[in-house]
Amino acid sequence: MAIKSDGSVIASVDLNSDASHKDQGQNGHLHTSANLADLDLTDIFASRHIGLESQDWQTMLEVIGCATVADLIAKTVPPQIRLSRPLDLPPARSEFQALQDLKAIASQNQVFRSYIGMGYYSCITPPVIQRNILENPGWYTQYTPYQAEIAQGRLEALLNFQTMVMDLTGMEIANASLLDEGTAAAEAMTMVYGIVASQKKRQAEPSQQFFISTACHPQTIAVVQTRAIPLGIEVVLGDHTDPVILDQLTNGETSYFGALLQYPATDGAVYDDSEFIAKLHHSGGLVVVATDLLALTLLKPPAEFGADVVIGSAQRFGVPLGYGGPHAAFLATKEAYKRQIPGRVVGVSQDVHGRPALRLALQTREQHIRRDKATSNICTAQVLLAVMASMYAVYHGAAGLRQIAQRVQRLTSIVAAALEAWGYTVVHRTFFDTLKISLPTAHQKELLEKATAQQINLRIYSADEKSSAVGISLDEAVTISDLQNLLLIFAPSQTSGTEINQLMQNLAHNIAQDGAIPPSCQRQTEFLNHPIFQLYHSETELLRYINRLQSKDLSLTTSMIPLGSCTMKLNATAEMIPVTWPEFGQIHPFAPQDQTQGYQILFQQLETWLAEITGFAGVSLQPNAGSQGEYAGLLTIRNYHHSRGDHNRHVCLIPTSAHGTNPASAVMAGMTVVPVNCDAAGNIDVADLAAKAAKHSDHLAALMITYPSTHGVFEESIQDICAIVHQYGGQVYMDGANMNAQVGVCRPGDMGADVCHLNLHKTFCIPHGGGGPGMGPICVAAHLVPFLPINLLDNSESHSELMPVISAAPWGSASILPISWMYIVMMGAEGLLRATQAAILNANYIAARLESHYPVLYKGTHGLVAHECILDLRPYKASANIEVDDIAKRLMDYGFHAPTVSWPVAGTMMVEPTESESKAELDRFCAAMIAISEEISQITAGTLDPVDNPLKNAPHTAASLLSDDWNHPYSRQLAAYPASWLREHKFWATVGRIDNAYGDRNFVCSCLPMSAYEA
Repeated sequence: MAIKSDGSVIASVDLNSDASHKDQGQNGHLHTSANLADLDLTDIFASRHIGLESQDWQTMLEVIGCATVADLIAKTVPPQIRLSRPLDLPPARSEFQALQDLKAIASQNQVFRSYIGMGYYSCITPPVIQRNILENPGWYTQYTPYQAEIAQGRLEALLNFQTMVMDLTGMEIANASLLDEGTAAAEAMTMVYGIVASQKKRQAEPSQQFFISTACHPQTIAVVQTRAIPLGIEVVLGDHTDPVILDQLTNGETSYFGALLQYPATDGAVYDDSEFIAKLHHSGGLVVVATDLLALTLLKPPAEFGADVVIGSAQRFGVPLGYGGPHAAFLATKEAYKRQIPGRVVGVSQDVHGRPALRLALQTREQHIRRDKATSNICTAQVLLAVMASMYAVYHGAAGLRQIAQRVQRLTSIVAAALEAWGYTVVHRTFFDTLKISLPTAHQKELLEKATAQQINLRIYSADEKSSAVGISLDEAVTISDLQNLLLIFAPSQTSGTEINQLMQNLAHNIAQDGAIPPSCQRQTEFLNHPIFQLYHSETELLRYINRLQSKDLSLTTSMIPLGSCTMKLNATAEMIPVTWPEFGQIHPFAPQDQTQGYQILFQQLETWLAEITGFAGVSLQPNAGSQGEYAGLLTIRNYHHSRGDHNRHVCLIPTSAHGTNPASAVMAGMTVVPVNCDAAGNIDVADLAAKAAKHSDHLAALMITYPSTHGVFEESIQDICAIVHQYGGQVYMDGANMNAQVGVCRPGDMGADVCHLNLHKTFCIPHGGGGPGMGPICVAAHLVPFLPINLLDNSESHSELMPVISAAPWGSASILPISWMYIVMMGAEGLLRATQAAILNANYIAARLESHYPVLYKGTHGLVAHECILDLRPYKASANIEVDDIAKRLMDYGFHAPTVSWPVAGTMMVEPTESESKAELDRFCAAMIAISEEISQITAGTLDPVDNPLKNAPHTAASLLSDDWNHPYSRQLAAYPASWLREHKFWATVGRIDNAYGDRNFVCSCLPMSAYEA
């Protein structure tokens, strides 16, 4: 499609036509008739995004056995669900035009100086970290580190993150990040509930009550309340410093299985919580403390008060506000609870050469193993942001962080003293960076008007007729000029800037350091003593350290990452550029909406486009991960049933082939999982589904289904499946993991689904970031729109069970939504359709080329697959004792990341090439897989040793190849350079195959001494 400068269409090509692949130039550009309008054309982004050249389409179609693209789609996608019209989307725009248009939208955001706090702060992202991590595809295009041998750099950065959190909180173990502080608090609540229930299983039933201090952030309270409702947990709000509550705990009048405290409190107060914690422990409960990492450089660690779990956000360690995200949360606890910790934990093990090697430890992806018995549905993290936060700590070190904290605390003390000098009431005498100022209600309005005039946001506390309050939270980015402007709002009339400066100067001389922190809460414990946090304080050294770690990780900058169900496609530079624009990055999530009109336009447009793409009526952008999207979608269904009085509908039917997060999410939403069988072809067994739907008809809440199926085919019976569930009063939830096979071809809403979530980090180009960030918006039919997640900004006083709060920020990880906006705008309807066609073509091409070496396990009616295929490797176990992991590790020697291993079927690989890969790259991957099959044949024939062979010993490191002790019966050349293209560029695994069992037996999840890495 060609576009004029005004955005109108000049010419169009029917991408379903037989000749569609021929109507492009050598670079894939669409031709139009020669006229003056041609001179206005700019590059069409779709030809940059899709990796195939024009001549490749017909060649690949011939290999598959299809005459045209239209023929391919007709044989792949059931006719009854195919979309008969183009998507109603704006015409495609060039990269240059799209960036200009988005800049115009972004300019409608007003970047005020926000002192709102509530767990979100302006910060300074060191340029060396912004340019070399946040803006670097070598970091943001990495996949989750499940293949640890080619992810050692990122794993080290995450180990640094865990060490940083453990040191600052005083806890014994920390995870490698969670989605946001609210989610971390909710995960902690369910974690302690499980621990206490296990401890009391032979005693009386544990309490169902969870206490939350009113000193916690309101958005955290809301997220925890949402999580508690379907689990039957009663949340009790109260003042944990109230003597009455303390006496009730002492006398056994109340019993809580756990409690959540905030330290420092949301209004800034610093409490010594040791008495409350001791009393709750005495009653048999466990305590979760939400805290601030920067504050902990000056405050006593929560562990020293007796905390059992410590959670919070690492946002202020160099991660922009971003209107709420993405940010890396953390959860730390005692080692005794290491098996219950949610999310991922990086642990230290060793490789086959006895060298230290890192990998994901313990319960990694445990929801895929335990399914409905899993303790959490979290299968992602905020890796990219955790890496940034860890590098921030590495760069500044303990002394630098303490200096930043002391400056913030001292400036806060100056503000407090100035306000008191002018007659204001500062509510709390103890604080770190936050003040609550009490004042008459009439004065609040005048004060806020002055603040707006100065482009300053304060926290606004609810007011009554007589009194009100405002809050001020300072941060590392505050300058003396900022402070002067802030104080000018509060100063008596006619006070000059010079007088304010003089007052601040006088106060600076007289205020004692740490004077606002009570002695019992002052930190005495050292932190960040490991050499990692002492070696890289110059930019030169940090730059080299970042680059050194990056070189240990395979990313899309190296080669294709063909992971099934994960859609590792191009994250175009033009899509990524807006993420760091200040108009998006420097806005507080609770800034007034009249300051965020640009964001509101972006949200509205993106919601409209996603609704059109999916065929649904409403969209919520709040869920900030696919797992959260699943949870939000099921809560929406649950609340719909409850609104109709159907409180007994709790059964969720889930195919046995489903993602493990599906049953885990269902349990979190208060549902009972009933598995549905699959037939020999990998499809849902419709007869079994019908029987179970009928059996549970009085209690049927939902069916969870992935489409195309997790087995990689378009099931012909999808509409019948939806009709069966609807017949018995249930709703259909569609997992959107495989949406990359649907866009422009078919729509979930048209098939009969009622809700689906979308993985924006898959289909819509938000990068995986090494395992996060992600986004999981939900799209719903019209009858479910009233039950979408609530926006606390609009409705903070009327949160109810039927309007859940899923994420701490109203629009989740808002600052990465411009990526998906740019993708849709630059692709347009035809480009998106072409991408889907290319994804299906690429998958079928790989299946056709590899089928004689690795049987394709499941196919559709016409012998084709969707956008991914499952290769059956199990025959090689019988013939040569070669496991799927051996092939996965050998692929590293060929420079490739393995496809998805042993899921959804053990002993198989699920391959998804995506539309972004070139035919040359697909051919290289196929060549590598064919060469590996030939190596296996040599093992079977006895040419290669059955035990000591390249597959069993893969991956081969440079160190092992250069060793004087090469005792293997095959050559170094076969080990290192099994393909000719590797001599042009070779990606080396830096460790040999990792011994996971050793790591679990010798559990370590913090930085090792430097001596451990010596040869």
